[in-house]
Amino acid sequence: MGVVKLGVRSSGILLHPTSLPGGLGCGDIGPSARAFVDWLQRAGQRWWQMLPVGPVGYGNSPYSALSALAGNPLLISMEDLAEDGFLTSSEVQSAAPPVTTRVGYPVANRVKSELLHRAYGALSQQSASTRKDFETFRVANAHWLPDYALYRAVKASQREVQWTLWPAELRDRDPAALARARTAMAEDILFREFEQWIFARQWERLRRHCTSRGVGLVGDIPIFVAHDSADVWQHRDLFRLGPDGSPTVVAGVPPDYFSATGQRWGNPLYRWKHLRAQGYAWWIERFRITLHRFDAVRLDHFIGFTRYWEIPADEPTAVRGRWMKGPGAPFFRAVRDELGTLPLIAEDLGAVTPAVKALRDRFHLPGIKILQFAFGTDPSAPDFKPHNYPRRAVVYTGTHDNDTTVGWFHDVGGSGTRSPEQTEKERQACLRYIGSDGRRIHWDMIRTAMASVAATAIFPMQDVLGLGTEARMNLPGVAEGNWEWRMDANSTTDALAEALRLTTATYDRI
Repeated sequence: MGVVKLGVRSSGILLHPTSLPGGLGCGDIGPSARAFVDWLQRAGQRWWQMLPVGPVGYGNSPYSALSALAGNPLLISMEDLAEDGFLTSSEVQSAAPPVTTRVGYPVANRVKSELLHRAYGALSQQSASTRKDFETFRVANAHWLPDYALYRAVKASQREVQWTLWPAELRDRDPAALARARTAMAEDILFREFEQWIFARQWERLRRHCTSRGVGLVGDIPIFVAHDSADVWQHRDLFRLGPDGSPTVVAGVPPDYFSATGQRWGNPLYRWKHLRAQGYAWWIERFRITLHRFDAVRLDHFIGFTRYWEIPADEPTAVRGRWMKGPGAPFFRAVRDELGTLPLIAEDLGAVTPAVKALRDRFHLPGIKILQFAFGTDPSAPDFKPHNYPRRAVVYTGTHDNDTTVGWFHDVGGSGTRSPEQTEKERQACLRYIGSDGRRIHWDMIRTAMASVAATAIFPMQDVLGLGTEARMNLPGVAEGNWEWRMDANSTTDALAEALRLTTATYDRI
């Protein structure tokens, strides 16, 4: 069964693998992921969208990864490692922590790291072809893997502090110091490469399973990368940094309808002229690796490719900043010329100007529509009403940054962004528009999105399950407690699959 293409009428589910049941303190890409794909097929869904799958950094956020190219070792399945002979079933079972309703990152990291080290110790006992496969992987990824592994090894030796606080010779990548570190930390470096090989093997297994079930994978590329990452440490020349490696300017967005002081994200900004002089080689490789893993990719903060908000690094808020010109069409032409067709979804939310729309449409990229945004008083609200959608669009009831549909509908100002009066006004506008009594608001919103002309409709799994604010994935601006929601093992029932399939069939998305 083939995977559907963007632009073909279809629907899917947004669910990060960490939210799956099973695993050891954290969902992964093993048996529970394949079982979820089987459920998606029964439910008539053609897409599984995820958040970024890199190794998480600050706040456990997938949008603050330690590498834009590497996979997250937390997503490795220990059950699959046992099936492949790297571990025994008893080793996995004895290490399993108590089952929790939320992701326990510290426990999951500790348990999986211990088991991965055991699996690495068993590498020498594997067949010659398996060991050769590892060496082939190392050679094929030599342009990024050794530096990523070195970064992780040095970071571990420095008690995980950010790289600008390392000894100066390592911080500044002195060749002699790096050579000494590679010798002294050779075993840990090889272990980090082993982790990435195992991740790649298991990912390919999941990808093949998805393809066999007619389910396409949608990934996510954040426009900016974390300052404390292998990417910035390895490629300081590509970012706006001072002599000690600290950013001189950082990313964010200016004050708007939602925030009087804007948002100061803190990511380092690119030296776009330098990137252009290199033919955007780093970005092209980032796209190449991501598109090898996914069938389509959401491009986060698309407006930043037209213009971006530059904030002096010493400013505490985003108020004092300025708009700077992004790379624009030459960037996307370079990527397209190198990689061919661009199966990208432009996350065109925020300060959308005519130039943003022109860039999106020039490369025939679908934009994003958030149904929850259709009923507010923001001037852009009419653009999010389904009767105004273009066919080339991807509609969501909400995303990882929104409250769940049930939580949004019943909110009484607890989110901090709406007064009780505004909430009630939006609630009544929603009920009138979608013809609902509100008792099953999540299904009525799903039905409305399904009925729209937008080619692709994606729903957070929390909305399909009708869960409230307790199941919210992320609350922007809050540093702790995010990215922890997990789905109950008994959630994906045949009855739910049939209900979703019937709705999907009704609106010709099967």
